[in-house]
Amino acid sequence: MNNFKSLVSGVGSINKTRKYYDNWSEKYDATLKLWNYQAPKKSIKFLQKTINISPQKILDLACGTGLFGTELKKIYPKSQIFGSDISKKSLKITSGKKIYKKLQIKNFEQLHHYKLKFDLISLIGSMTYCKNFDKLFANINKNIKEKGFVIFTHRTDLWKQQDFLRILKKHQKTLKIIKISRPLNYLPLNNDFKNKIKIKIVLLQKY
Repeated sequence: MNNFKSLVSGVGSINKTRKYYDNWSEKYDATLKLWNYQAPKKSIKFLQKTINISPQKILDLACGTGLFGTELKKIYPKSQIFGSDISKKSLKITSGKKIYKKLQIKNFEQLHHYKLKFDLISLIGSMTYCKNFDKLFANINKNIKEKGFVIFTHRTDLWKQQDFLRILKKHQKTLKIIKISRPLNYLPLNNDFKNKIKIKIVLLQKY
């Protein structure tokens, strides 16, 4: 853990990010526990309070070692959860948790080629690495059912830099903004984040 650089600026290219998380995979869960990583639990509470349906099929993008998938399975035990991530070693750890019906090695911006459509698509703790929001939201729109939901988190510092509300409004013809949370603690025990960088949770719904 001591060898990890700050995550504030991201990691870099897709290949660098893949290598970084492959190398971190075995210590990832323990490290985030030390940092009091709160995005999965806070996102699931936000979801429960905002929607009153039980999604049957869920796609968890950038699922990593399955931290959000674990929370999903607690409240939607009968759901079928599909996951994808660019880190092969992370997915190996995830597979052992027996949460996901199917796992794919894939960049979350890519179109996921499934014959089915999803009731819920999630992207928790990874929007930092998005290079093309138009492509991401277009592909999410293709993979989700009509009236289906999208939940994701985004850092407050990047939200401001990117004028992210404008980006969301740009896609409102297909993905309606249902609710945006207030700023919430993200990695409160990480020295680079603490109370300086928080997250917002966003819930969208396909028209």
